[in-house]
Amino acid sequence: MAINVIGEAKRCLNCKKPMCREGCPIHTPIPDMIHTFLGGDINKAGAMLFENNPLSMICSMICNHEKQCQGHCVLNRKGAPVHISSIENYISDNYFDKLKFPEIEKNGMRVGIIGSGPAGITIAMILARRGYDITVFESKEKIGGVLQYGIPEFRLPKTILARYKRKMWEMGIKIRPNTSIGTTISIDDMFRDGYSAIFIGTGVWRPNTLHIKGETLGNVHYAINYLTNPDVYRLGETVNIIGAGNSAMDVARTALRHGARTVRVFSRSDHLAASEREVDYAKIDGVEFIVHVEPVEIVDEGAIFVELECDGKGTLTPIKGTEGLYAADSTIIAISQGPKDRIVSTTSGLEVNDKGLLVTNTFGETTRDGIFASGDVVRGAKTVVEAAAYSKQVADAMDKYMQGLMKESDQ
Repeated sequence: MAINVIGEAKRCLNCKKPMCREGCPIHTPIPDMIHTFLGGDINKAGAMLFENNPLSMICSMICNHEKQCQGHCVLNRKGAPVHISSIENYISDNYFDKLKFPEIEKNGMRVGIIGSGPAGITIAMILARRGYDITVFESKEKIGGVLQYGIPEFRLPKTILARYKRKMWEMGIKIRPNTSIGTTISIDDMFRDGYSAIFIGTGVWRPNTLHIKGETLGNVHYAINYLTNPDVYRLGETVNIIGAGNSAMDVARTALRHGARTVRVFSRSDHLAASEREVDYAKIDGVEFIVHVEPVEIVDEGAIFVELECDGKGTLTPIKGTEGLYAADSTIIAISQGPKDRIVSTTSGLEVNDKGLLVTNTFGETTRDGIFASGDVVRGAKTVVEAAAYSKQVADAMDKYMQGLMKESDQ
C-alpha cells in the first residue's frame, strides 16, 4: 500500500478522549481498533469495525476523512493526522472474507428491504444476524444503489460490492434483483404475504432540474443518469458540468477517463460543495473550475452563463450584460437529486414532505404502521456513513417493533 499502515498505527496517541471517534458520524472505535491491531489480533480489530459499521470497508474508502476522523485527530493541529482511513481499510479488507456467522436461529418473522443501497445493506445484515428472514428487493440488476451506480469504479471498485453480495447470501439473505416495488408488486402485497415489517431505502434517483431553457436538448444529461452507465454516453471532447458537489467531481473525472479532453465545472460560489480532497483530485486530473456564474440557457453549442457579484454579505446577484457562451459538446447537470414517488403513489398512509422525502420520526418509523425508512429517501442526499449510522438506529427500532408483535401473538 502507498501508506505504511503499521507505521501510521504506531503514530496513534491512544487519547483518553478520542476526538477522532467524535468526528466520525458512526463513532468508529478507532483507538481500540488500532491498539488491538498493533497487539497482533487483526481479526478482533476487524470484528470491532464490522460490529460497529457493516459498511466499514466501504466507508474507509469513500468517507470525507479530512473533515471527519482524520480531521479531528489531535496530531492534525500541528502536523499530519494519523491516516486512519488506510488503517481501517487494511483491517476491514483483511477481515471481511474471514467473517463467519454461527448458525443463526430463525425467529419466524419476515422482513422486506426495499432498496439495496447503504441503508438497505446495513439493515439487512443487522436484522439477519438477529434471526429475521430477510428479502431484499432491488430495482436494478446489481446491489449497492448509489455505491454501484453513483460512485465511479476508480473511487470504489465494484468487486467490493460483489463480496458484500456473497456475504449476504452466506447470511441467508434473499435478493430479488430487477424488482421494483410499486409497479408489479406493492407494499400491500408484501404485508399480505406475511412480512412483519418493511424498510424503505430507495435513495434519491430523480435528478433535480435547473428549470431553464434548453434542458430537453439532446446534448444535455443529468449526473446521476450519466454515472449509472457512462459507457452508453457520447459526450464529445468538451463537457460543461453545472454544479460543484461530490457528484459533479465524479462526473468530471469520469468524463475525462471516457475520452473528454476539456471538462469544466461551473459553480455559483467559490465555496465548492464538494470535499476538498475530491476537488484536489479533480484539479490534478485536469478539470477546470469557473466560479461566480450561473446558467441562464443551454443551447446546441454549449451553455450560456451570467456572471455574479457578491454584496459582501453572501448574496450573489447576476450582472446584466455579462452573459456569455461557454462552448461545449455536452452539458451535464449535477445539482443533486430527489426521490421518485413510485412507492408513495401506490401505498396508502405514507406521508412525504414538500421535497418528496418520506416523513419519519427519530426511529425511522413512517406514518404507516410497520413501515420504516432511512437513508437519502428520508434525509436527502447525504453521505454513506451518515446513512449507515442512522440505519443502525432504525434496525434497532424495527427489531423492537417486531418483538412487540411477537409478544402480542403469544398472548
